[in-house]
Amino acid sequence: MAQTKPTAFAAQAFDRERWRRFADSMAVALAVSLPWSTSATGILAAVWLMAVIPILDGALLRRILLTPAGGLPVLLCVLATAGMAWASGLSMAERWEGLVSFLKLLAIPLLMAQFRRSGRGQWVACGFLVSCAVLLALSWLLTAVPGVPWPWRGKGPIGVPLKDYIAQSAELIVCAAMLGGLAFRAWLERRRGVAVTWLAIIVLIAANILMVATSRTALVVIPVLVLLFAYWHFSGRVMVAFVLAIVAAAALAWTLAAPTRDNVMGMIHEVQTFDPTGDETRAGARLEFWKKAIDFIVEAPLIGHGTGSIHDQYRRSAGGGGMAALASSNPHNQTLAVGIQLGLLGTAVMFAMWLAHAALFWRTGFIAWVGLAIVAQNIVGSLFNSHLFDFFHGWGYVLGVGVAGGMVLRQTAAKPNA
Repeated sequence: MAQTKPTAFAAQAFDRERWRRFADSMAVALAVSLPWSTSATGILAAVWLMAVIPILDGALLRRILLTPAGGLPVLLCVLATAGMAWASGLSMAERWEGLVSFLKLLAIPLLMAQFRRSGRGQWVACGFLVSCAVLLALSWLLTAVPGVPWPWRGKGPIGVPLKDYIAQSAELIVCAAMLGGLAFRAWLERRRGVAVTWLAIIVLIAANILMVATSRTALVVIPVLVLLFAYWHFSGRVMVAFVLAIVAAAALAWTLAAPTRDNVMGMIHEVQTFDPTGDETRAGARLEFWKKAIDFIVEAPLIGHGTGSIHDQYRRSAGGGGMAALASSNPHNQTLAVGIQLGLLGTAVMFAMWLAHAALFWRTGFIAWVGLAIVAQNIVGSLFNSHLFDFFHGWGYVLGVGVAGGMVLRQTAAKPNA
C-alpha cells in the first residue's frame, strides 16, 4: 500500500496526455502574451519548449523535418551556426547575438509536430484574437480619453499603449485577415449577423491602423493582403466588384485619415530630399542602410561576412556626417540582413523557406488562408524591416506558421485519400 501512492503519483506526473494539454496551454498563453509583453513571451516560450520536447513523437518530427516547410528553417539555423566560424574580427558574444536572431525558427517544426497531433490549434488562434481585441479596445480608449491612467507608453501616439506602432499595426493586420476569413465562412453559412460583426471589427481595425497606429509598412502590406484575399475567396465579377469596393473605401479613407495622408506625403518628401550627410529621416536612413548593405554583400557575395557581422560592417563604413555616420545593427530589410551575414547562400535558403511555407498553405480552407496571410505579411513587411529577426514579428511568424502548419497537416492526414 505504501508503494501504491508513489506509483500512482508518478503515473499522473508523467501522463503524456496531461503534458500534451499543458504544452498546448503554453502555446495559447504564448499567443495571448505576444501583443503585450516581450518578457512574458520569452518566459512562456521557454516553458513551452521544456513542456513540448519530452512528449513529441520522434517519428512524426523526423517526417516533418524531411519536408521543405519543416526542414528549411532548421537548415537556415544550421547555416547561421556555421557562419559564426567565418565572422572574423568579432567576439564570441557578437557572434552569439547574431545567432540568437535565427534560433527562434527552430520552433517551427516543433509546433508543426505538436499541432499535427493536437486538435487544440484553434485555441491558439482564439487566444491571439481575443488578446488583440483587448488591445484594440484599449488603443481606442486611450485615443478617445487621453486622461485615462495607463502605466506604460508605447513608441508612437497615445493610442499605442505598448511596444510600437509598427508592431501594433502588424498584429492588427493579422487579426483582420483572420476575421476576414471568418466573416467569409459565416456569410457562406448564412450566419449574416456573425459575418457583419466580424466586418465591423475589421472596420475598427482599419480605422486604428489609418488614424492611430499609422505604419508605412502596413500601408504596403494591406493592399497585398486585400488582393490575395480577393483572389483566394472570390472569382470573376465578384472578385472585381470586391476590389473596386476596396479601392473606393481606400479613396474615402485617404480624404478622412489625415495621419495616413501626412505619413505618405512625408515619406515622399524624405525620399525626394534624401542626402546621406543630412539630418536623419526614416526613409532616408533606410535608403542609406540599403545602399551600404548592397556594398557589403558585393564584398562577400557567396557566404557573407559571418553570423553577427551586421553592426561591425556598418561600424567600419561609418564616416562623414548625418545618416552616413550611423553605425546601424539593422539594415531594415530581411533579405539584406541575411545576405550581409550569410551571403547569397543564406538568402537562397531563406527564400526557399518562405516559398515552402506559402506552398504549404496554398490550398482551400480557413486555416490555410490564415497561414498564407501570415507568410505574405511577413514577406512584404520584411522589405522594409528585418521581421524574422525582430522579437515580436519573428515569434509571430514562428507561432503562426508552426500552429497553422500543424493544423493543415492534421487536416490533410484526416482526408481519406491522404
